[in-house]
Amino acid sequence: MRIEALTVIPEVFDPYLDASIMGRARRAGVFEFVAHDLRKWTHDRHHTVDDAPFGGGQGMLMKPAPVFEAVDDLSSDGPRPHVVFFSPCGRPYDQRCAERLSREERLLLVCGRYEGMDERVYTLADDVFSLGDYVLTGGELAALAVVDSVVRLLPGALGDEMSAVDESFSPQTGLLEYAQYTRPASYRGMDVPDVLLSGDHARVDRWRRLSSVERTARWRPDLIDEGALDEEELAIVRSVGYEASRGE
Repeated sequence: MRIEALTVIPEVFDPYLDASIMGRARRAGVFEFVAHDLRKWTHDRHHTVDDAPFGGGQGMLMKPAPVFEAVDDLSSDGPRPHVVFFSPCGRPYDQRCAERLSREERLLLVCGRYEGMDERVYTLADDVFSLGDYVLTGGELAALAVVDSVVRLLPGALGDEMSAVDESFSPQTGLLEYAQYTRPASYRGMDVPDVLLSGDHARVDRWRRLSSVERTARWRPDLIDEGALDEEELAIVRSVGYEASRGE
């Protein structure tokens, strides 16, 4: 997969994408990444990418011309990219979005800055995403979050092909990930559940499923699909809901 970003600060990407899992996947050729400096597509000596908004108001807006020219230019080189913008008005980004983007051959992530972007640039978008109900200084952090969430779904990125399947929000389960423990088995009076030390893989799998149900019911009840649960799992959901209603 080829992933590109269009940004006024291209230097922020490599330190993260060259480290840890992302770095190993990048060096292994699982994906390639290029950050393009939007100022390359300006035509004045100051390389201006912003201007004051019509009608007045605070701050500056990113001008449409550099963005349009950049997307046109980059789209003419190779297969057309799937173009992604970021905006508080966008669709909430979730794991299903990451799954869908991971099937694209090429992504172009357009990073806004300042007070926003001229509305006309969104006609270029195949997707407009929001990472949440808060405001960031620019789209670079959002772009990095998307790159990370997409790359870890690509074959070979994690090493263990089941790792991404077991994670929270995976479409295969729709639940939060189960609780996990490592050594020591007892710490400050807190013990690892005996079942995880039993070596009985069937019991461990069942415990993990019930743990996922309990954690999801407690922290993200909006994700629960009761029709997909058995009686034991439903009892856990109802117990957690009863506790929550009592403020426990």
